[in-house]
Amino acid sequence: MRSRAEAFAHCSVELGDDLCLMSNNALVAQGDSLQLLGRLPDRSISLILTDPPYHSTKKKNIYGDTAFEEDNHYVEWMQQYATEWRRVLRPNGSLYCFCASEMAARLEVMLSKDFNVLSSITWTKPNEPGYDGWKGKMKKEALRQWYPHSERIIFAAPALDGNLHRSPFGHFLRQTRKQTGMSSNELTARTGEYGKVNHGGAVSNWETGRNIPSREQYNKMRDVFIATGKVRSMPPYEDVVRPFIIDGSQEFTDVWTFSSVRPYRGKHPAEKPSDLLEHAITASSFPGDIVLDCFAGAGSTALAALKLRQ
Repeated sequence: MRSRAEAFAHCSVELGDDLCLMSNNALVAQGDSLQLLGRLPDRSISLILTDPPYHSTKKKNIYGDTAFEEDNHYVEWMQQYATEWRRVLRPNGSLYCFCASEMAARLEVMLSKDFNVLSSITWTKPNEPGYDGWKGKMKKEALRQWYPHSERIIFAAPALDGNLHRSPFGHFLRQTRKQTGMSSNELTARTGEYGKVNHGGAVSNWETGRNIPSREQYNKMRDVFIATGKVRSMPPYEDVVRPFIIDGSQEFTDVWTFSSVRPYRGKHPAEKPSDLLEHAITASSFPGDIVLDCFAGAGSTALAALKLRQ
């Protein structure tokens, strides 16, 4: 697998003439994003954070939102992106896909063919009076369903063939352990990672994809594997373990509370708040990772990544 720096350089070469802006750590390409995706190298992207047309809102001022007569046409179009996303994502990469609540279930089913859907995040917006759109203006007695005060964000990771928890890292760990001739219990004993619930839980959970090890835990396993003499080297933590960097001071549940972007002259109608985007990038990428947005809009994802130096 290429290093992240090599992957970035290769992306710039493959995009070629379609690059309209380039710096040492940012690329902007103009064109049909589906066609451009097809030119990106395999396993070159660490994080996809993207906001495609919702289809459900039918807003003419959002490009592509009214392009599909049937719901299944929209899902089929999104399937083309999902196939490319699976190809370009690194095995330890992550995907955040914004969508409307009306389409979330259908998109999750579609994505589950190639991804482990890890969370269905509900983004709720505690906007101040005067910035809450139709919520404060509309006649509540006229409602015939619950007011749509939230949006969905599908959080997923590349999956192998099989059932639930189809983790590329779990497969890698299991194959490496078998190469050394150790049992799961023996690896657990030699690393001391017994888990807090069941005696051999930690290693077993990593191999089945139910959890991911910390850097310290991975380094323990790396040292044990190399000490057997049957494994010459192990990849860096950043190249094999899916990042998920969260603590109790941040939003850590699947309900996110971030205010909408306040109206301003020239505002994109579907612009996402920078603090929300930064939260996703910080949680699901390492410094130097490549972040991809296929539907750039106002460029908020790129600005958030550049601010965080991703």
